[in-house]
Amino acid sequence: MKTDSTSADMTIAVLGATGMVGSRVVTEASARGHHVLALSRKLASKDPNVTPLAVEVNHAHAVREALTGSVPNGTVDAVVLTVRTVPVDEEFLVGATRTVLDIAAQLGIRVLVVGGAGALRSPDGHDLLVADNPAYVSPELKAVAAAGFAQLRTCQAHAGADWVYLSPPALLEPGERTGRYRRGTDTLLTSAEGRSWISAEDLAVAVVDELEAPGPEHHITVVHRDERPSA
Repeated sequence: MKTDSTSADMTIAVLGATGMVGSRVVTEASARGHHVLALSRKLASKDPNVTPLAVEVNHAHAVREALTGSVPNGTVDAVVLTVRTVPVDEEFLVGATRTVLDIAAQLGIRVLVVGGAGALRSPDGHDLLVADNPAYVSPELKAVAAAGFAQLRTCQAHAGADWVYLSPPALLEPGERTGRYRRGTDTLLTSAEGRSWISAEDLAVAVVDELEAPGPEHHITVVHRDERPSA
C-alpha cells in the first residue's frame, strides 16, 4: 500500500486524539503535511500542524463547533473517530458514533470510524462473525466485540452520512511503523500461519492512506504484511 501523500494537504479532525490509535493517526497525518484538529478530553500537542481542542465526543454542540469554527477560511475535510471506553460502554460508543455521523452528514464531511475486529466475518466461515468466533474472541472480550459490531450497524443504518468503517485485525498493539500492510474488506485477514496482527502505527498509516485515496467499500480491514516480529 502507498505510504507517501500524493493528495493536497487536508484538514483532518481526530476524535479520541490522545488514545492509542488516535495519537498515532495525529502523528501520521501531521508527518505527511496535513493539518490536524486533535479532539479529546485532554489537550496535548506542541506540533505546529496540530490544533488540540478539548471536546467531549458525545456533546454534539461542542463537536459541531470544533468542526466548523476551528479552521480559518476553510473546512474540515475528514473526521476520524477512534473513541474507546474502558470498561466497554456500548451505549456510549453507539451514541457518540451517531452524533458524529449526524454532524458530518449535515456538513458534508467524510467520516472514517476505527472500529473493532468483531464486526468482520471469520476467514474460515463467512457466516460466522469474528465476535462469535471463540478462536479470536475470548469470553472476556465478547462485550468489546459486540460493541464494535453495534457501532458498524449504527453506521450502516445512517442515512446520508459518507462513512467508512475500518476494522483492525484480531490483535492491535503499539509497535513499529513499517508501512507494510494488506488491505481487505469485510473478512478478517490472517497470515499464512493464521496470525491476525498489526501495530497501531501501521494502522494509522492505513487510516491516512484511506483518507488520501478513498476506496469504494464501506467496510475495510488491514493486517500487517509480514509476520509479527519475535519478542
